[in-house]
Amino acid sequence: MKNIAIFASGEGSNAEAIVRYFTDSDKVRVKCVLTNRQNVGVHSRMENLGIQSLYFPKEAWTDGNQIVEILKQENIDFIVLAGFLAKIELPIIQAYSNRILNIHPSLLPRYGGKGMWGHHIHKAVIANRETESGITIHFIDENIDSGSILFQAKCEVSPDDTPDTLATRIHALEHKHYPQVIEQLLTK
Repeated sequence: MKNIAIFASGEGSNAEAIVRYFTDSDKVRVKCVLTNRQNVGVHSRMENLGIQSLYFPKEAWTDGNQIVEILKQENIDFIVLAGFLAKIELPIIQAYSNRILNIHPSLLPRYGGKGMWGHHIHKAVIANRETESGITIHFIDENIDSGSILFQAKCEVSPDDTPDTLATRIHALEHKHYPQVIEQLLTK
């Protein structure tokens, strides 16, 4: 059995999709969710699903050592970022080298890096009149959005799209593909 910790910062729709996907799995289990924000929807989603959701202040994430200690106590094998809006610091990256996966709402390397998340990406894609966008699932490293790419899925960008309509299609891709890629990676 592989134990996953999810790092999340927001409403938690991807975290919920992952938990639901692995609910009856005998190979992969979501053990806990760690957050860097107190009053966000992921906490209530996880409570409803019976998953432990733990908040840590900025200092814990900046240092990283307390986070690593909790992960070890929980016997975490793999970390999955699901809408986590903070940089992962070196102690965590070193403790979980090649075992931290992220999902990004664009086709990296386009629209990646500092400040490129959520609606910021969708606005930029539309402003640049792109004809396609999508998701990228990748390992993380010490730089933002630069780790090895494992998977990408595309969707069309319509001339009449808004950031919200594009976000809806991107979320559908995330919820469909992210759990499947995690499963393939952890059950090889």
